[in-house]
Amino acid sequence: MARKPADSPARPDGDVPPGRIAQLRMVLALLRRSNPRAIPLIVLAAVAIIGVFTVAGLLSGLAGFLIPLGVLAGVLVAMILFSRYAQSAQYAEIEGQPGAAAAVLQSMRGDWDVTPAVTGNRNMDVVHRVVGRPGVVLVGEGNPSGLASLLAAEKKRIARVAYEVPIYDIQVGNGEGQMPIRRLHGHVAKLPRNLKRAEVSDLNYRLKALPQTLQAPKGPMPRSARPPRGPRPKMR
Repeated sequence: MARKPADSPARPDGDVPPGRIAQLRMVLALLRRSNPRAIPLIVLAAVAIIGVFTVAGLLSGLAGFLIPLGVLAGVLVAMILFSRYAQSAQYAEIEGQPGAAAAVLQSMRGDWDVTPAVTGNRNMDVVHRVVGRPGVVLVGEGNPSGLASLLAAEKKRIARVAYEVPIYDIQVGNGEGQMPIRRLHGHVAKLPRNLKRAEVSDLNYRLKALPQTLQAPKGPMPRSARPPRGPRPKMR
């Protein structure tokens, strides 16, 4: 008897991942909601570049070379603009949602260990912990008045086992002294590389032994919070 082909592994939530066309439709719908002028501007930029190369080719007698080059340049510019507009729209979509900062951090590529909601309070102010080559990065989201004490307490708690490892703290938000969610990925990725990979592994081992101090159940992370992946951080 012919054996049935093995089924593809099921996702934990039972959902089937959307195809590329479905993903593109989702991003286009998101762009139309957040910035209706984005798609016309992308098309206009591509057409303008192709038109300039076409006219230059016809006037110079190099149409066979410049027109295809213009088409490639127009498509490339359209793809770059589409990516940037889509990134801005997706960050705007998740901004202010519980767990948005954790979703951004978990989308980062590279040697990063992200632990969402290592500490928090009953007002749903939470602190996420990121461990990597820079050291320890504490990212808080919630009410600024509650976050300040949470970050200070967690920083002190980690310092007992992290010794001289650098500890950074960031508050996500749009208030004074806070960092907008759209800048979080880039800021963390650009932090200086202070540790070697072996030191990161040892630090992770020590930190995972610390008990969590969350005072309330973790709120659900937004299912729609899937920001575009940024460039892979360069590791020395």
